Amino acid sequence: MRNTKFIIALLFIFLQIDLLSGCKNYSSQDKDDLTKTKLIVGAENTNEYLSILKNKNVALVVNQSSYINQTHLVDSLISLNIKIIKNFAPEHGLRGTADAGEYINNNIDEKTGIPIISLYGKNKKPQSSDLQNIDIVVYDIQDVGVRFYTYISTMHYVMEACAENNIDFVVLDRPNPNGFLVDGPVLDTNYRSFVGMHKVPLVYGMTIGEYALMINGEGWLKNNEKCKLQVITCKNYTHHTLYNLPIKPSPNLPNMKSVNLYPSLGLFEGTVVSVGRGTDFPFQVIGHPDFKNNGFSFVPKSIVGAAKNPKFKNIKCFGLDLRNMKIDNSKIDLDLFISAYKNLNIGDKFFNPYFDYLAGNNVLRQQIISGLSKKEIRKTWQKDLKSFKKIRKKYLLYP
Repeated sequence: MRNTKFIIALLFIFLQIDLLSGCKNYSSQDKDDLTKTKLIVGAENTNEYLSILKNKNVALVVNQSSYINQTHLVDSLISLNIKIIKNFAPEHGLRGTADAGEYINNNIDEKTGIPIISLYGKNKKPQSSDLQNIDIVVYDIQDVGVRFYTYISTMHYVMEACAENNIDFVVLDRPNPNGFLVDGPVLDTNYRSFVGMHKVPLVYGMTIGEYALMINGEGWLKNNEKCKLQVITCKNYTHHTLYNLPIKPSPNLPNMKSVNLYPSLGLFEGTVVSVGRGTDFPFQVIGHPDFKNNGFSFVPKSIVGAAKNPKFKNIKCFGLDLRNMKIDNSKIDLDLFISAYKNLNIGDKFFNPYFDYLAGNNVLRQQIISGLSKKEIRKTWQKDLKSFKKIRKKYLLYP
């Protein structure tokens, strides 16, 4: 009996050792698999573009999102002996600390001493003088896939300047955190502006590299010119990859909740409703002083670098807290918009002139005022969306 117990105990020990060994092997294999499938952004693929930049005078279009792991692209390229002549800065500036719409002046980067040319100040397009002695321009900015997010407009103008001055243009591609979504009204070109330059839907489901290919391929640059474009692609990315941004892409999109709500809440910027600018949770709430008090309120405050003069500054707003609400991110949420319009019951005073440029037409405003349902509104988008998807398909780099 004792021998039997001893043998059973011994077998149990051997079994435990074998199980632990198996776990260890599985864990190691799992790490290898994770490495093989880890999402790698274009900027990380230095072996694919360093040879293009070697011995060239390089200009960068970058901001606070332009990182290779823990190192800014500017610092990384300097350490690799790439000659950076100047940086071009979009809306919010090189370090991403300027308020939305804030005028940006030319400057010098304190850390590197490299000149910064603003593309959100006196000029939104690089001048020929800005590109003197430049051989190649590299664009590396995180996009969020929404038409009125101005970084794609900046890219358009830089591409146009490169085409006119016979300068190479390289895009270091990054995932689109809303890359699974193609939705909303397609731009009516009568409402073309810096918050909507191209005949695309409000949410277009393309990476910045794919979008650049489309601008070039569809002849959207001035005089149908083409720039000498090269895209350094991401690795292990698909349009259904749920990508969590490691750095906030702009001051008022601080987390993934705000990024995913941005396609739905961005239209409120063209209304009397606040989206929480001047709080710790912008683009995660909606509110107005005259909304019915349902237990949630917030008071917008001045925040340097994010919202110096927010809508309803220092005034209590009642509204809806979306931070813990389950939101359908598979389409633009028109329910929120229609409900807010009905709640305030002020007719066309709900809108400001900016709204039509955000919507990309004057139709959506009229549809809301006329009392159309979300289903009826969405139906009017479908023909143009179908046409756009055919164009989009030609330029997709990822499944």
